[in-house]
Amino acid sequence: MGFVKSFQEIMANLKTTADFYDAEMLSVFWETKLEIVARLLPPPLKPAEYPMAMAFVANYPRTNFDVTYRETALFLRAVYEGEEGNYCLAMPVTNDMAMVGGREFYGFPKKMADIHVQKNGDSMEGWTERRGVRYMEIRAKLTGKLNDPEAEKRLTSQIKEDGSLTGLSYTYRFYPTPQGGPMEYNPWLIRQETVLRPKTIQFGEAEIILKHSDYDPWAEVEVVKMLGAVYMVGDNSMQPGKAVAGVDPMEFAPYAFIKMDVK
Repeated sequence: MGFVKSFQEIMANLKTTADFYDAEMLSVFWETKLEIVARLLPPPLKPAEYPMAMAFVANYPRTNFDVTYRETALFLRAVYEGEEGNYCLAMPVTNDMAMVGGREFYGFPKKMADIHVQKNGDSMEGWTERRGVRYMEIRAKLTGKLNDPEAEKRLTSQIKEDGSLTGLSYTYRFYPTPQGGPMEYNPWLIRQETVLRPKTIQFGEAEIILKHSDYDPWAEVEVVKMLGAVYMVGDNSMQPGKAVAGVDPMEFAPYAFIKMDVK
């Protein structure tokens, strides 16, 4: 094994999915404002009918790509050609290889961060901190009760008969030019699915605290109403992504800085 790989080494390390074993995730959901979603979604994505946001904290103790790490993320509900999914606004991680893999292959807007996640009985908490600012904190009481009882159907609608569910993510792959310009080629909208096979699911009441940060402006996604929390432990498989639409670089330019610390 060295800087230059043989064909045999390349084939031996080729993987069709990124698999996570006993992945522990706490996801919290809230209603935000439709105008906020519309402002933050790049073209050609459109806001979903219901302006829902989601954040999670996760611990990945074992993977098939020899990396263990913690991760958080922020998503907005979005639609492309009639198909509803989640647009990823941010995805901090604690490992450099997890950051590179998610950005290079899938287009997830990953940055390095300090991330905490802890469960004590039916209580769970997590936070994310970068550049001295703890800009996201979540807490949940896993009592089986959601903040909004009407939200249960919305949060469980994707669970299949076998207990699995598929999460659809929308991201964008784009890279700056060597000359310092904003983009080397037209950005691509990426459609990517992750299959989750939970062994444990618990519902709970949640709260999220979003603090101002010049470099991680999660507080822009205002909380209008908390819906609840979902805690899962299980095996997840990230499927290959697919480029589904090219985007005009001038139209995309205002959205092109979520991977960088730019005020």
